[in-house]
Formats: sequence, structure tokens, C-alpha cells
Amino acid sequence: MFDVIGVDTAKNVFQLHGVDHDGAGILRKKITREEFLPYFQALPRSCVGMEACAASHHWARQLTALGHDVKLIPAQYVKPFVKHAKNDATDAAAFCEAMRRPDMAFVPMRSAENQAALGLLTMRD
Repeated sequence: MFDVIGVDTAKNVFQLHGVDHDGAGILRKKITREEFLPYFQALPRSCVGMEACAASHHWARQLTALGHDVKLIPAQYVKPFVKHAKNDATDAAAFCEAMRRPDMAFVPMRSAENQAALGLLTMRD
């Protein structure tokens, strides 16, 4: 079904963009935070790409627990793939495009304990 799904996370609404093996866009969907995990629970195992930020590590752990392969990408590596005016939908499409690059560098997913420790270090600074 989906080869890659790009997710642009936000506070309340997430934008999804999915492509098939040939790179054709077959999913463009906006879903709420409450619909996010149930939606991915119903999907077959997919490769999911998101921006590497604090919240995405949480969502990556949740999606990994559901059986999906999650890759976190630094925002500066995705920026060249935004084709039109920057918005949530084009950002999600750019994640799909970046995920398909063979030389893309990904950020390792952090555990909850690691994130909490980094939060303490940041507060001290």
C-alpha cells in the first residue's frame, strides 16, 4: 500500500502524505492528535518520516510500538525538498521525498529516559 508516509506534526492537527513504491502521492490527509494513533494502528506496517524535534521522539516511540519503521530527519535536511509555499501539507510531502534519498542522514530515536535527562540538562543551562 504505502511505501513511505511523511508526517508533519503540530500542536493539534497532523498532516500526512503517503507515496507508493513509484513515488506517486496516494495519501493526503489531515488528522487530529486524537485520531493519530488509531489511524496508524489500522494501517499495515509502513516507513514513516518525521522532523526530528522533541515531540516527534514521543510519536516515534508510539508508532514503533505499533510495528512501523520510523525515521527522524533534521529539518535542515528536508528544507531543500519543499516544492511550493511552505505549509503543513508541503512539509509532509517533503518528508516523503527526503526519506526516499539513499544518502539521507537520520537522527536516532531517543528513549523517554534519555529525553528526560536532556530536559534536565537544558533547564540547568
